[in-house]
Amino acid sequence: MDRDELIFSEYKLYAEQKENFIDRNFKTNKFYMTAVVVLIFALIYTGNVVFLNKISATLIFALLGVSVSALWWMNVDSYNTLIKVKFANVLERIEEKFPVKPFTDEYAGIDEFRNKRVFMFSDIQKLIAAGSALFFFAVCISEITPLALAVFNRLINFVLRFKCGI
Repeated sequence: MDRDELIFSEYKLYAEQKENFIDRNFKTNKFYMTAVVVLIFALIYTGNVVFLNKISATLIFALLGVSVSALWWMNVDSYNTLIKVKFANVLERIEEKFPVKPFTDEYAGIDEFRNKRVFMFSDIQKLIAAGSALFFFAVCISEITPLALAVFNRLINFVLRFKCGI
């Protein structure tokens, strides 16, 4: 095998790895989307379940939802970084040895789209993750507020009893 064939086979292997990585990214996003939907259904169907000290299942599932959404956002961001840096830069460097540079041209096209403020698929994924995080956060606030008010009322009553007792 001569040098050009070796470079091309390495390039081909790396391009296949990039595609496998992107497929894994889609599977990961499918997992997070499913987890968010399952947590929303759990919120709906366990709304009346209350645990110790008035902590509801809704609060627990909402906290899990915020966590899953944050992890989803970070995962989308890390996959994008890895795809851009690890795979795109390596493939572009290998392409410098070829007469045709498809990944370099593709990346230039994506960059051109980015400058026009067009939403990319990863932007939509991040938007969904942020929206679900805000939804779950709002549910958390609505569940925590009565608990906090109850604690505050107990504190006020304790202080008033203590003050009146002196």
